[in-house]
Amino acid sequence: MDIKDKSIKELEELSSAIRERILEVVSKNGGHLSSNIGAVELIVAMHYVFDVKKDPFIFDVSHQSYTHKLLTGRWDEFESLRKFGGISGYTKPSESECDYFVAGHSSTSISLAVGAAKAIKLKGEDRIPVALIGDGAMSAGMAYEALNEIGDIKLPCVIILNDNEMSISKPIGAFSKYISQKMAEPLYMNFRNGLKEFIAKNFPESATYMAKRFEESFKLITPGLFFEDLGVKYIGPVDGHNLESMIKALKIAKTLKKPVVVHAQTIKGKGYNLAEDKDAKWHGVGPFDLENGKSLKRQTCKNATKIYSEKLLEMAKKYENIVGVTAAMPTGTGMDALIEAFPERFWDVAIAEQHAVTSMAAMAKEGFKPYITIYSTFMQRAYDQVIHDCAIMNLPVVIAMDRAGIVGEDGETHQGAFDISYLNTVPNFTLIAPRDEENFCEILEFSYSFKTPLAIRYPRGGFLLCDSGLKAKKIEYAKGEILVDNASNVSLIGYGNGVGRAFLVMNELDFKVNLIDLVFAKPLDEEMLLNLAKTSKIWYIFSDSAKKGGVGSIVSDFLQQKEIYDVKVVSFEYEDKFIPHGSTALVEESLGLDIKTLAEKITK
Repeated sequence: MDIKDKSIKELEELSSAIRERILEVVSKNGGHLSSNIGAVELIVAMHYVFDVKKDPFIFDVSHQSYTHKLLTGRWDEFESLRKFGGISGYTKPSESECDYFVAGHSSTSISLAVGAAKAIKLKGEDRIPVALIGDGAMSAGMAYEALNEIGDIKLPCVIILNDNEMSISKPIGAFSKYISQKMAEPLYMNFRNGLKEFIAKNFPESATYMAKRFEESFKLITPGLFFEDLGVKYIGPVDGHNLESMIKALKIAKTLKKPVVVHAQTIKGKGYNLAEDKDAKWHGVGPFDLENGKSLKRQTCKNATKIYSEKLLEMAKKYENIVGVTAAMPTGTGMDALIEAFPERFWDVAIAEQHAVTSMAAMAKEGFKPYITIYSTFMQRAYDQVIHDCAIMNLPVVIAMDRAGIVGEDGETHQGAFDISYLNTVPNFTLIAPRDEENFCEILEFSYSFKTPLAIRYPRGGFLLCDSGLKAKKIEYAKGEILVDNASNVSLIGYGNGVGRAFLVMNELDFKVNLIDLVFAKPLDEEMLLNLAKTSKIWYIFSDSAKKGGVGSIVSDFLQQKEIYDVKVVSFEYEDKFIPHGSTALVEESLGLDIKTLAEKITK
């Protein structure tokens, strides 16, 4: 959509239409709501000032890119947002040439902009990277690593800082805001440059000192001092919902031919009253009623996150040395209840997974029992800290990984597929996973007294195994459970939520099989498996994880080491490819992992 010839009034009308379209579709499909309707004018201004066909438009996390999608030929297709086979909720170059990069994790945008700026210079092209980053994403160290370099090499780059008052401090008072806005205008820019030239010509010996003091006298009453000291020009704060102001600021930033931060202040959830109250539940939503905001989703089994939250809170009341941390996901991980109950013992450290892990390692050394609660997909960001600061020291930390397995509509950047593969290789680590609510509570009780690093994975939503009648036993180290023993040649071996999948498949079969819960993926219950191998020669592995380095691979390796070659192992884990977005049921069906298809495969 070409908007460069539109008037400000027409752009405002377009912004209103975009906001309505986002609300209409997200209320039906679910998605990221408040971040998108809060950034409409910012993105309209980006498209007005810059050339999306030429300039790299880089969206941090890219969960706020819906307006960008609507402006780049996907208005009608937007109806399929986050649906299986439809458009992604994040930027995706395979979906549109206007999407510069795949993104789904935080704080990568400025690094991408730095790399793009270097490439543009080497190619001698007239282009400029534009990065849109939210204030929350500025809590991750990677953003500062990139700022540090771009401030040094001084290549043209525009960074739009979307400040919706969720992390960045407010400017101090009306006078500060007034001065800051004036600093974005040509009059100030010309005055500053002219004064610098005057000082240099007439006071050569003290030019540098006087120019620096002049700059500081203005910057000290603005929020831009930090960026300027890094060597990055600062413009703002600007009203991010005022198109005229935003366009003016971006035009100035574009002409400077230097790295520039444009600080835009916005209201998260702008235009939908219920989402403007800064309630975290409006960040990512399922389908809801637009009139009253009530969720249209119905949960049958108890949510695994809620089970974890309630049980850990119960344990924290009993054991005073339990502490915990999450990385910007207190609501999503259920840690908000613990932070509220024990604010001196549980922390949200913002988007800083590396820091979260290492800080808890120190607490473990000091005699505390840390529970590091992070989504499986985000735990990847702290892999070195897991090895270097937890495993080598062999400390009694518990890494609780929510959203393990397929997470549905968020797609390939969020699927919790790899944690078993990347943690199984780490010495001193024990891997365990619950199959249902009762078993989860037993595992958490076991985790408290465990003396070395322990990783627990559990699914998004409820367990597949719900009201099965299978009673949980007290957890014993490196001991699995034979849940159903039919002395069959065929065994269904599950791990975590995979036990529920195996149970449902078993009920679809017209012949008897054995049902086993590994409980531990590392170490395996060797005695149980060796005994099983004497009578059962076909093993089907069920685990919501990648096949490469996954549970099937672990079991096969065990059999090979024991020189057992007459047992056939078939893994129903994820193939070696990234998993697309869509409802979990449709995604599983596309992968051949739905219950009916699995039962048919085993029968054949």
